[in-house]
Amino acid sequence: MNLPTSDTLLLDLRGTPCPINFVRTKLKLEQMSPGSLLEVWLDPGEPIEQVPDSLTMEGYHVENIDDRQGFFSLKVRRS
Repeated sequence: MNLPTSDTLLLDLRGTPCPINFVRTKLKLEQMSPGSLLEVWLDPGEPIEQVPDSLTMEGYHVENIDDRQGFFSLKVRRS
């Protein structure tokens, strides 16, 4: 399993239901410096289907979605 690099923050939201996972992701991004990268771990199903689209609608740039075994890694950059 690849861990985030030192300049990437990690937010593990596995087991967190919608829309709480989106709210927590957005709050974390708002606390970060512009240009910072956040890696978010999300469950399959509704979380990975909803959170990336919601973040894009809020103006964040989703750089990568990686299907890991049992969960998804979402990398999003604060603009």
